[in-house]
This record gives sequence, structure tokens and C-alpha cells, in this order.
Amino acid sequence: MVPPRFVRRLVFAPLLVAITLLVLAASPLLLLVGLIAGRGRHRLLRIFAVAVTWLTLETAVLFACLGLWAAGGSRARTAAYRERHYALCGWFLRHVYAVGRRAFDLDVEIQEPLNAATDRPVIVLSRHAGPGDSFLIVHHLISVYGRRPCIVLKAALRLDPAVDLVLGRLPNAFVPSSAVARGQAVAEIARLAAGLDSRSAMLIFPEGGNFTPRRRVRAIRRLRREGHLAEARRAREMPNVLPPQLAGTLAAIEAAPGADIVFVAHTGVDDLLSAGDIWRRMPMDQPLRARWWRVPHEEIPAEDRERWMYEWWGRVDEWIAENRPRTEAK
Repeated sequence: MVPPRFVRRLVFAPLLVAITLLVLAASPLLLLVGLIAGRGRHRLLRIFAVAVTWLTLETAVLFACLGLWAAGGSRARTAAYRERHYALCGWFLRHVYAVGRRAFDLDVEIQEPLNAATDRPVIVLSRHAGPGDSFLIVHHLISVYGRRPCIVLKAALRLDPAVDLVLGRLPNAFVPSSAVARGQAVAEIARLAAGLDSRSAMLIFPEGGNFTPRRRVRAIRRLRREGHLAEARRAREMPNVLPPQLAGTLAAIEAAPGADIVFVAHTGVDDLLSAGDIWRRMPMDQPLRARWWRVPHEEIPAEDRERWMYEWWGRVDEWIAENRPRTEAK
């Protein structure tokens, strides 16, 4: 249950500022500990650099949002007001991306379609696995394509004050994760998709959560319990992805018939399933590889879209199997 808005504003936002000030005050000691305990790979120092950067940037975002609110007033719904918030998102993500790459020695390789540039709205359907993939995709959409992301997020992310403030002022959908509220979430996704324009990029993670082998087994069992035997059989043939939850995706396609579809596959950090995995793998010794496919809306079938989605998800699974780094973690 996400607390009410006034609680998030009066408690969580000041708490973030207080934590940031505390960490900055303790930074000389933390830096010394990181250097002493580094043992050549400087893991603590790398984590410290990312944590301090993240907290500082989020606090800066909070104050920027306060300034935009004071300057915007009743004009909060204007295009210029939204553009300022998109610019703020881009600024935040560029700095996080730059620091993250340096701190983790992360090498990002992206294969993109040559005809990806289009003046149509796009619905981006991405695999969800490993830490930070959503930030990388949104950063790419804003900084490379100049798109205005519309993101389908879990409602629990409102607990992050910066996410709550910035993304809450933009056309995004915070959807509950409970099965009871699934119909509400689908309706919200359709509403968001209906408002897409030529610069929009709606980002959906059809799997509904980060891939893990255990979640995959549970998802296949759920399909069988619900009588979706064909989908369960197909899901068993895709060992690298979770079976897609199609209600929201199909609602978005229906609500935005002029939108192209972009499928995103990636691998390289998908085996980082716990804090211990991240710790052992720092710094990264293999690249993060991604592949984007654009499907023009003319090629989206009018019927049997569930089968079409499973075929594409199978293609995503095959690409992951072919491109997963073979090196073992140190």
C-alpha cells in the first residue's frame, strides 16, 4: 500500500534530503574505508561513488521540482511545463549513466534498426532483467531518439520521492501489482496509449517483473492453472524470458493503432539476481548487449495478436541465448 500523497511529500522527501546530507557529511570516512577495503577491485569505493551520486542527484531533482512548481503554478499542464520535466529527467539519467559506466566499467553495445527514426509514436516492449535496465532504456529514448517516454511503472515506485514528483507530473501510469487490480491497470495503460503523439514512446515491460528462473517456473505454473496450456507450452520453450502478460500490451496497441512497435532484448546483467551477485561481479568483466527491432504499425496483425506477441517474444529469447556473454564471473 502506497502512503497518501501528503505523507510522501511531508515525510519521504525531507527524509531523502536528510539522508543525503548525512552521507555527504560522512563521505570522507566512507571514502577512506572504501580505499582501505578495496583489495584491488575497489568494490566499496565504486558503490560509494554511485550511492553518493544517486542521492545528490535525487536531492537536486527534488529542489528543481520545487522550483518548477513555484514557477509553473496553474500552468502545470502546459507543454512547456512538461518539457522542463522531460529535460530534468534527461539531465538526471545522463549523469547516472555516465557515473554508472565509470564506476562499474560497464560497456554498453546496442544494435539498433537502421530505420528506427520515425515521426510516429512507438510502443516499446522490453525484456526486464537485471538492475538498471529501465534506466538505460529511458536514457536512450530521451538522449538518443529525443523521445518523450510514457512509462508503465509499479505503484510502489512512488515511494521514491524524485520518481514520484517528476514522473507523477508527466503522462505516466503507476499501476498496482496485485491481481485484483489488474483490470484497473489495463484501463490505465489504454488511457495512456490513447494520448500518444509523434514524439511519444510508451515503455512497457510485458513480463511484469525482473526475470529470474524461479519466477519463470511460477509463471508457467500459473498459465497451466488458468487453463492457458498452449501458452504454457510455448513459455517452456523460452528459457531466457518470462511469458508475457499480454492484456496491457494488447490494450496499448488497440488504443494507439498508429503506433509502431519496438521490441528490446538485452543481456549481460541478467544473471545479477542478488546484491551478492552484483558485489562479486564488480567491476563488470563483460558487456551489456542490447538489440532493438522496430515493427511498423502496418505489419502488426489485426487478428491473433497473442500468437504474434509470443512469436516475437520467442525471437527475443533466441537473441538472448545467442548473445549472452560466455565468460564466468570472477
